[in-house]
Amino acid sequence: MADNRAESTQETAILRDLHGRVAYELGTAILRGDFAPQTPLPREAELMERFGVSRTVLREALRTLTSKGLIESRPKVGTRVRTKDAWNLLDGDVLEWYSSVAAPMHFALKLQEMREMIEPYAAALAADNHETATRERLTKAHAAIAAAQNVDEWVRADLDFHLCVLAACSNELLIPLGTLIDRTLEAQLRLNAKRADVFNASLAEHTAVFDAIVARDAEAARRAMSDLLGVTRKRIEA
Repeated sequence: MADNRAESTQETAILRDLHGRVAYELGTAILRGDFAPQTPLPREAELMERFGVSRTVLREALRTLTSKGLIESRPKVGTRVRTKDAWNLLDGDVLEWYSSVAAPMHFALKLQEMREMIEPYAAALAADNHETATRERLTKAHAAIAAAQNVDEWVRADLDFHLCVLAACSNELLIPLGTLIDRTLEAQLRLNAKRADVFNASLAEHTAVFDAIVARDAEAARRAMSDLLGVTRKRIEA
């Protein structure tokens, strides 16, 4: 009985991994433009042969892509790619997949625009609303930035710092947004650090954000974060 349960668990894990792989490969193909919006996907038999999977695995992958807004199925029409405005790019998987296939500069600038819309106001909220626990987290993150000895340490600390700012807003709706940014921002931070004269060239700008939040000066925190993101934009566009 125990052996049967173990085999069943192992089989489920294998199927889950397979359907995840198929969802990833087909999803990135859609996001890359291999299948144009409003065009049908190949028939099931063709997709099963293409990915070397069973009908069960393929249908599970298609259900995943349907839930993420990439495809839709209709009777007598089949499965087709949805228009771009229906794609759920705020889904963590879809955003990560898109970042891997989009033109690097295009994606970097779109992500930067999103950050410029959100993070300055988030810094102001953090100044007004941070609690003891979130202030301590932010303090540790800032200390890690200041202590970073190389690009890898800087990037990890920098990413944590920005996530801590969102957490310090005391707005639970911003926490998932931080998780989304977490999955795509690291590559941008690493590129920016490498483009700077020294990897920690923006330490002073980070410190200004930190000091304003701790001082509960919302307007200064907003300006400091805008200044920091302005430095980031200049490096992206360089």
